[in-house]
Amino acid sequence: MVQATDLPRNEDGISAALGILKQRFGDRFQTGASIREQHGHTTTWIRNQPPDGVVFPHSTDEVAEIVRICAAHKVPLIPFGVGTSLEGHVNAPAGGISMDMGQMNEILAVYPEDLNCVVQPGVTREQLNAHLRDQGLFFPIDPGANATIGGMTATRASGTNAVRYGTMKDNVLALEAVMANGDVIKTAQRAKKSSAGYDLTRLLVGSEGTLGIITKITLRLQGIPEAMSSARCSFETVDAACQAVMATIQYGVPVARMELLDTASVEAVNAYSKLDLPVSPLLLLEFHGSESSVAEQAAMFGEIAKDVGGTGFEWTSNAEERNRLWQARHDYYWATLQVSKGKSGIATDVCVPISRLAECVARNNEMIEELGLIGMVVGHVGDGNFHTTLLIDLDDPEEVARAEQFVGKLNDLAISMDGTCTGEHGIGQGKRPYLTRELGDSTRYMAAIKAAFDPDNILNPGKILSN
Repeated sequence: MVQATDLPRNEDGISAALGILKQRFGDRFQTGASIREQHGHTTTWIRNQPPDGVVFPHSTDEVAEIVRICAAHKVPLIPFGVGTSLEGHVNAPAGGISMDMGQMNEILAVYPEDLNCVVQPGVTREQLNAHLRDQGLFFPIDPGANATIGGMTATRASGTNAVRYGTMKDNVLALEAVMANGDVIKTAQRAKKSSAGYDLTRLLVGSEGTLGIITKITLRLQGIPEAMSSARCSFETVDAACQAVMATIQYGVPVARMELLDTASVEAVNAYSKLDLPVSPLLLLEFHGSESSVAEQAAMFGEIAKDVGGTGFEWTSNAEERNRLWQARHDYYWATLQVSKGKSGIATDVCVPISRLAECVARNNEMIEELGLIGMVVGHVGDGNFHTTLLIDLDDPEEVARAEQFVGKLNDLAISMDGTCTGEHGIGQGKRPYLTRELGDSTRYMAAIKAAFDPDNILNPGKILSN
């Protein structure tokens, strides 16, 4: 495991808060070892730092009450969705209370004419889309996991549809949040745009629970397209695939999804999902629109791919075939675990300008080989974001050290290319050292905002900034 820094504990305050919360919330406040470990560590390779207790609120008023109790005793408070984050976001380095938002899972209102809705933070992406389907609407942000909307908002999630529909920052219209002193604020109305004051909505989206606890989210929705088609195309090299990506964006083809799998990823997916994709770099695409427009978009991409040497281009509007391809993509993580059994999959991500994508992926793969690691790449290449999964033995300190070295080199490489150390995983604990390298003195102003919003540093301490 990668070590995580422990922060000073407020033992007296924690003890007092535990007693008050147990008396107030009864069975909705838990201190058992297993539930605390579950809320301190999920999908990350960072050492587990469990909270001292876990509380399950049902309403904004209860969230505010919990915050006021923790504020009075200066006890850390860590919001928790379903725990699919990858960079140690839900660890409790100073102990404290994990606030599990999973029971605040109501869809409060849907406004079909306005193409928006209001939900509580514990609503999951799949739950929301199942509710919207009968109204001909959907929420397009798809990070792969069935994450909560609150967690997706807090980490500024994106995913496979981002190339067309944007990320969470583009799809959240307004928030209700409880601040560090227990105040409840509303950041905006339901209007599609506003010039009214500071944009607190965008400030809280991606703040990873360090500035406020989100209790309601107003989301932008989309109409379910009349037609969808999916396509696949193989290339001799990652560079050729990236050339096709750049040309597709430059020609204005309104592609909804555009995913890259390198050769190792294709091999893993073939074996796990029983597919027979050509074993070479692959692009998977999806097009949304009318029957005629999706056919036109697919044909345009086919011509672009042909010009850069793409082979085996196929497209289909058959729902079963489309779902089979995209399910295989979503099962990528599980497919990688079968490549070297007994090893754990460790995921990291970076994002670079599309013009540097092929170079960055190529250097990524060279570094994996140089360090004697097993790794593979998938990418949301329409916006320059890719993920590397390493397979390592977490009980082998030397191999863990090489993996840490790789992650550091990849982050620095992306930053040197005018990119970012994280396109969608967020900073949490794992990427904190690289934030200052990327943004320099900007982090001092982030720290000033944190100090103004949370002067006692009780909201998810030790995340994003080094405190």
